Amino acid sequence: MVPTYPKWQASSMEKIIKTSMEMFNKRADVEWYEIGVFTKDFKSIPFVSQYKIIKIPYLTKVKFDVYIDSKNKKRAVYICSMSKLVSDKKNQALVASKICSKFK
Repeated sequence: MVPTYPKWQASSMEKIIKTSMEMFNKRADVEWYEIGVFTKDFKSIPFVSQYKIIKIPYLTKVKFDVYIDSKNKKRAVYICSMSKLVSDKKNQALVASKICSKFK
């Protein structure tokens, strides 16, 4: 996920801030990723995005915006993507991943 250290910026809505992110999928075994915004203790913070679960085909990238209430700006420390795995009988050993960018 890029940027590694995102920054909040004003949005077109009052008391709402946003950040723009980009993800590139290098994993052939995963197409779905869940987005989340978290505190320093990894407690979830309410946010809005076009999709909370994004389909990213192998070797493609997707750009998306994340919006939060400006009152949560200081609480938001991480924005993370978590791979969503589809289980089947053929692939018993699957590795889930969580990648985070950190707000400064």
